[in-house]
Amino acid sequence: MDPCPFVRLTIDSLALRLPETATNKQIGGEVHPSSTPCYCKLRIKHFPSQKALLPLSSFSDASSPPESSTSAPGFHLDADAIRRISGKKISLRVSVYAGRTGHTCGVASGKLLGKVEVAVDLAAALSRTVAFHNGWKKLGGDGDKPSARLHLLVCAEPDPRFVFQFGGEPECSPVVYQIQDNLKQPVFSCKFSSDRNGRSR
Repeated sequence: MDPCPFVRLTIDSLALRLPETATNKQIGGEVHPSSTPCYCKLRIKHFPSQKALLPLSSFSDASSPPESSTSAPGFHLDADAIRRISGKKISLRVSVYAGRTGHTCGVASGKLLGKVEVAVDLAAALSRTVAFHNGWKKLGGDGDKPSARLHLLVCAEPDPRFVFQFGGEPECSPVVYQIQDNLKQPVFSCKFSSDRNGRSR
């Protein structure tokens, strides 16, 4: 029995580092870890967006990992999704906000600090784990001016599963099929009978 292809895209080691010169003009006020939460929205085209809280990092060395981090829920792609985007260039878009999540009077309550994109090639992840990015990315800004940076680890790995489907009338004689692309193969079946008292066997 061959497994159906699935791919799991994970986003780990999420953290935010703000420039020391963060001013009211840049982010609408100083951001303090204890009072101003930061979060990000993660999007891939044709998939529901996700949110994750971002801990603030105080390390100034661009090569140093954050002292604390968090993870996003990630994306699970089934065989249909993989076929749909096969051969296409897709990107993971991450938008970073300062402030609380949610909406006030229909308007998002967070203030956008910047966006980053990571190119993702899912075809390479069908047989092995692939890391598309691991480290800090700059959130906009001009030239060498200080700007906020986002740390993230974006990986994809094969996550094969066995998919079954009931055919006919399962309450009478269930037949379990394995679905592999366009092929349907029965792998299990049984019959039920009922006595006069209505008990099933």
